Amino acid sequence: MKPMLPTLKEKKRYIVFEIISDEKISSILAKKTISDDCLKFLGELGVSRSGLMIISDQFKDNIGIVKANNKYVDEVKTALSLIKKIDNKKVIVNTIGVSGTLKKAKIKFIEKMEAK
Repeated sequence: MKPMLPTLKEKKRYIVFEIISDEKISSILAKKTISDDCLKFLGELGVSRSGLMIISDQFKDNIGIVKANNKYVDEVKTALSLIKKIDNKKVIVNTIGVSGTLKKAKIKFIEKMEAK
């Protein structure tokens, strides 16, 4: 079996987001709410085409990373911004930035936020 050519692979982007809330939000509830609300906004076909994946080991201090297809970055950012409540607590989900690699997303956005 031949390996897939790089030009045929889907390109991905890493979206760094921040959850602004009065209280600390548990990562499990945040991940569940993000996946459910993205499913509501994009639908099953949109979620499958966008390749939406929440990077589980990168959620700390209400900052997380979502992986998506490069053609669906705007739709995923919109779906994130429409989240208003997590576990009946009012929240604001703010997109910090988009990067092409996970390493650059961590360095460029997460470490910069922790330095503040």
